[in-house]
Amino acid sequence: MSKIRVAVLMGGRSAEREVSLSTGRQALEALDRQKYDAFAVDPAHLGTAAAGSSLPEGPPADAFSGAMVPVQALLDPETRPDVALICLHGQYGEDGAIQGMLELLGIPYTGSGVLGSALAMNKTRAKEIFRFHGIPTPKWVVLLGEAEAADYLKGVGPAAARLPLPVVVKPANQGSTIGTTIVQDEGELATALETALAYDEEVLIEEFVAGMEITAAVLGNRELQSLPLIEIVPSGGFYDYEAKYTPGATEEIVPARLSDEITRQALALGRRAHRALGCRGVSRVDMIVLAGEAQVLEVNTIPGMTPTSLLPRAAAAAGIEFPALLDRMIELALETSGGNAREAGATEDETDGTTTARESCGAGGGR
Repeated sequence: MSKIRVAVLMGGRSAEREVSLSTGRQALEALDRQKYDAFAVDPAHLGTAAAGSSLPEGPPADAFSGAMVPVQALLDPETRPDVALICLHGQYGEDGAIQGMLELLGIPYTGSGVLGSALAMNKTRAKEIFRFHGIPTPKWVVLLGEAEAADYLKGVGPAAARLPLPVVVKPANQGSTIGTTIVQDEGELATALETALAYDEEVLIEEFVAGMEITAAVLGNRELQSLPLIEIVPSGGFYDYEAKYTPGATEEIVPARLSDEITRQALALGRRAHRALGCRGVSRVDMIVLAGEAQVLEVNTIPGMTPTSLLPRAAAAAGIEFPALLDRMIELALETSGGNAREAGATEDETDGTTTARESCGAGGGR
């Protein structure tokens, strides 16, 4: 039986490049070489390096010791992959851009399609969809550009409806809390807006909810499997970039210390969010729990798989080791053949509402 040829897309051009390289490195090391012919591709060089030319960055230190393959290998019939394992985070990797390119090339890929990726990446659009589907999410205000940010500070114009402090100020199209600030004092707001605007013209100001932070990972295309909830307890109180990627900086408790009823609600909410945005393959839904209610913060369509990442931890708690998790992600990618699989509404399996969601004949389900 021939091996499945897997292009591991890693690196990229976003502010999360280093995280992506770490995710790709873990995947390359874990892929079963008896099943897969795997190689690394860095799309950061797309359109900048001639075929066969040397790449400016060396390969990650992993079990696959060869240099990264030029991105043109995706076009060559001799080296064309059977599937792409997307390990890119942020702009051009998680926002539907690379997914669109792979669609045009007819190469199946892991994770959500173009639309689901784009909607989940833009926090504003995602929250609008949450509201449409009745999915609880913290209140928010959207600002476009420096002019609206200035009006918000002055309390004038269309952006005059200010949220009471504390608030979270974040770029609409970033991940890993890059450019994000928790504003406790009025004097911090201008700097927070400036920081967010450095990453994106669209800025989200969100109500700060002081509760238990949890994450719910979801696997599947049509039939969904919820993985155990993880409770996130950062030592510094804020789950920022350093807390996410520094070993030991955050305590991760599996399963989350919640009642059975709230656990069921949160798991169902994760599946609803996954459905509402049209996600597929895998997602990780971040939530906050306060006064017995979970609210959705955002959905990650390409969760990190670094040594400190949450998806592999949740999978392990469900008895799915990392190599098997990658196998499942690749199976789901090949199942959809790279197309934008239409997702119908979901109804809970009454016998096991905490783990699965099944197709119904009704309208699209909530997120």
